Amino acid sequence: MPKEIFGSDYVFLKKEEWLHFHELHRIIKALLPLGLEKIRLTGGEPLLRPGLHKFIESLLTTTSLKDIALTTNGLRLADRSQELYAAGLRRITVSLDAVDPEIAGKINGLGVSSSSVIKGIDAAIETGFQLKLNAVIQRGVNESEILPLARFAKERGIEIRFIEFMDVGNHNQWTPAEVVSGEEILRILASEFTLDPLDTSSSQQVARTHRHRDTGMPLGVITSISQPFCSTCTRLRLSADGKLYTCLFATEGFDLRDWMRKEEPSDSFLQKKLSNIWLARKDRYSELRFEVEKTPKNPKVEMSYIGG
Repeated sequence: MPKEIFGSDYVFLKKEEWLHFHELHRIIKALLPLGLEKIRLTGGEPLLRPGLHKFIESLLTTTSLKDIALTTNGLRLADRSQELYAAGLRRITVSLDAVDPEIAGKINGLGVSSSSVIKGIDAAIETGFQLKLNAVIQRGVNESEILPLARFAKERGIEIRFIEFMDVGNHNQWTPAEVVSGEEILRILASEFTLDPLDTSSSQQVARTHRHRDTGMPLGVITSISQPFCSTCTRLRLSADGKLYTCLFATEGFDLRDWMRKEEPSDSFLQKKLSNIWLARKDRYSELRFEVEKTPKNPKVEMSYIGG
């Protein structure tokens, strides 16, 4: 989470401001008849939430969800792998933007070495998780890490996804010049690896997926800047304090927490409300990005607030 926001004086949410697990459970159950099949627990940092493993176990045993995944910065993963696996979780994505300890420390702004994250990755592999790595590539920061990251993932038999640097939130001082495009990333990878493209026709996939010819291990590139995929987006995002967003780049969300606590809606009414929110969406920020940049804009929701 960015240090310019979450400094030592930052006031975090009080427990009563969180969306309670039983409220989140109701929302998930209401979305199931509308087509929800998969959820991803992300952040911020989801492993900071007490009782997360029990919530995962509850979802797996009381709903018809086909898949639950978790995205983490990996710093607590070594200590939590066993309980998460025992709860039934099987898929984890770890954010790793650099293998080099110094570059990793500069990116996270706290000087935290990549060694702690790698320790968590290795613990998760040993536990038996299906792992993926996410690496955001920013020109002038970590494009030199593309090949080391690919080597790291291949050596461990992990899929890695390289992500174009995005203008999420309001604090990363994004400019187009800092974007290393998916095509450039693939050219760099091709200098060392032989990759074959895979079929990516499914609307559920956000990555352009390739495969190492010698091992068959997949590798992906997410091109939301150079090749937006708004028209096939099927993702809702729900914040820890209960705000529902229909786009990663949204400027405002629907406050489900306060609405549910005030109105105490029936399950059917909650389902109708969620359906109406989704059907009314007109989000196309990534497709309109460079038109939007020319006009005054409202602050966007932060990545650390609703995850990727």
